[in-house]
Amino acid sequence: MSLPPAPVKPHVVALLGNPNTGKTTLFNALSGLNHRVGNYPGVTVESRKGYTTCDGIPFEIVDLPGTYSLSPRSPDEMVAVDVILGQQPGESRPEVLVCIVDASNLERNLYLTSQALELGVPVVLALNMIDVAQSQGVRIDVEKLSQRLGIPVVAIQANKRKGLDELRRVIAQAVTAAPPSRTPNFPEPFRREVAALRSHLGELPEFLAQRLILDIGGYTEQRLKPRLNGIALQDIRGRLAAEGCAIPAIEARTRYLWIREALTGCVERPTERPLSWTDRLDKLLTHRVYGSLVFMVVMFVVFQSIFTAARPLMDLINSGKDAVGGWVAGLLPPGPFTSLLVEGVIDGVGAVVVFLPQILILFTFIAILEDCGYMARAAFLMDRLMSRAGLSGKSFIPLLSSMACAVPGIMSTRVIEDRRDRLATILVAPLMSCSARLPVYILLIGAFLTTNRPFWVPGLVMFAMYSLGLILAPLVAWALKRTLLRGETPVFVLEMPTYKWPSLRVVARRVFDSGWMFLYRAGSIILASMVLVWVLLNFPAGDYPQRVAAAQQAVEEAEDDTAKEAAEEEVFQLEAEWKRQSILGRVGLILEPVVRPLGWDWKIGVAALASFPAREVVVGTLGILYKKGKVDPGEIADADQEQLEKNPLVLALRDAKWDEDPTRPVYSIPTALSLMVFFALCCQCASTLAVMRRETGSWGWPLFAFVYMTLLAYLAALLVYQVGSLFFG
Repeated sequence: MSLPPAPVKPHVVALLGNPNTGKTTLFNALSGLNHRVGNYPGVTVESRKGYTTCDGIPFEIVDLPGTYSLSPRSPDEMVAVDVILGQQPGESRPEVLVCIVDASNLERNLYLTSQALELGVPVVLALNMIDVAQSQGVRIDVEKLSQRLGIPVVAIQANKRKGLDELRRVIAQAVTAAPPSRTPNFPEPFRREVAALRSHLGELPEFLAQRLILDIGGYTEQRLKPRLNGIALQDIRGRLAAEGCAIPAIEARTRYLWIREALTGCVERPTERPLSWTDRLDKLLTHRVYGSLVFMVVMFVVFQSIFTAARPLMDLINSGKDAVGGWVAGLLPPGPFTSLLVEGVIDGVGAVVVFLPQILILFTFIAILEDCGYMARAAFLMDRLMSRAGLSGKSFIPLLSSMACAVPGIMSTRVIEDRRDRLATILVAPLMSCSARLPVYILLIGAFLTTNRPFWVPGLVMFAMYSLGLILAPLVAWALKRTLLRGETPVFVLEMPTYKWPSLRVVARRVFDSGWMFLYRAGSIILASMVLVWVLLNFPAGDYPQRVAAAQQAVEEAEDDTAKEAAEEEVFQLEAEWKRQSILGRVGLILEPVVRPLGWDWKIGVAALASFPAREVVVGTLGILYKKGKVDPGEIADADQEQLEKNPLVLALRDAKWDEDPTRPVYSIPTALSLMVFFALCCQCASTLAVMRRETGSWGWPLFAFVYMTLLAYLAALLVYQVGSLFFG
């Protein structure tokens, strides 16, 4: 019996290109659905790998981070260099490098290609968006350009899948081709210094030796500093400057001179650049006044859609979750397992799935705005404002998105190239008041700030809660950029791509990937957290399950309304007593001295602890603790003033008294304001921390965010309560 043939190991091809050149579109077109997303080992940079066949030969496609240059000044740019040079742990060195360039901006895009030619890997040049170049009157002699560069050149239109068969054929041939021999010719003094540096360091790729000299203070210098052994790079740069090779200007002069010579006779441009519809639109959309107005309208549509368009689907998911929970509860006998399954697992999954419509709507808008070219204009408009806080214009969209939910807001920080800016944005995004905080605001405002108050007070307080995050987030970002994340301020390089119709395939793929990643990553953490909270709120159980079951049986057997109300009150009292004796309840009693300066008793402390997985859990927890059963946060959020006045939980909060002093109310206006401010600033959201861990690649940053936000929330709540008590008693 013959053995089956061994599987053929796929060849590795890497995609390299500037942002907005269609690299991701090409990656999706080549790999289709056959790709996966992960993280490079040891770094926080996302990796995308796909699989395809070229002329029957299997290939693994690696989508490298988009970059303008291979002069590494951030981890993602360093990853691109390490992967190509075969120095990234766990990654095979690519056998072919495909450089994707914008055919309408060849001179600028070929700068990156000129660096790629020096890496010792066969290179294929893909001229993408050839249709855009032709519409601008640009004519490219592809065959002549290939001869000049000494590498295969293929004209493609990735969004329409044109030229991909030819590209696959050329990639298959390039596997056995020699590395490029025609590269930019640096002056002899520079080549001499590079050779001397390599001889001192030993087995250092020539490209990295160049980067050590050229990139002053760059990532290569920082990482290879221990290997220098006393070699003074400043002395090398001084000698080169004395010979007319000033660093770093010599690289730009050499590369652009080589590019202009290569393009001469290969590219024809009209004598006068035609005024395109992109130019006409930019006169409006990048105007300081009119562009800002259009931007605000666009953001209003996005923001409003996340709140309103998602509501029917969220209600449907909530109804489905309740129906499944009711069906399971009716199918299984009462007991701890049924309670865990319904309250822990089903409610835990439902608490995550209910946000899926918001995630999908947000990323649909982001994908459309990015693919059509508008997102770059939005970042340009907001850069002036955000730069005052040490951030760039690209931080504005994630912060705005976080007012619906911090999870998609943090996920959308991937558009920020600079690692420090991205981290700062991630760390302040949870300060934005998300929709999960809304039930807490409405409950407390309705209970304590509506009756006998001027009509404008509730709206003013709600506005103040949302404004709190908008004011503090830039201040915290400013502090972070000058302490933990301090460093050289990067130049804000912004690509202004040509406007185009978004690709339905690209948008759908991005929305699907984002939705699935949200469910898979955040959902698992939320589920585990909800189960943990259920355990802490239900153990030790003692004889409470039997007593609660007997009381519930008495409710069902009650013969009149009076007996039924008495039995229901007994159920609520037993459940509240059970929670007080639980692990979480005992912790709340222990922590009461800590939260008492905020005007809280142990029940508010327990509600705050129980709401760690999701902020809106505080409403349901208060309903249990105040003997009013389970309360739907959605009902609180959607209730009008008359409904709030009749709400059992609102009435219970107004009547709540301190255990040691039954004559003194627990809740007052300062207490309500203190609790709202605490929830406006704290990080009571396991899914936010989980996604923060996913995006930063470490639990250190989520832990830091949780600690600093909790301390900030505590101090702010303390200040509000103590000052408020002076005015309201």
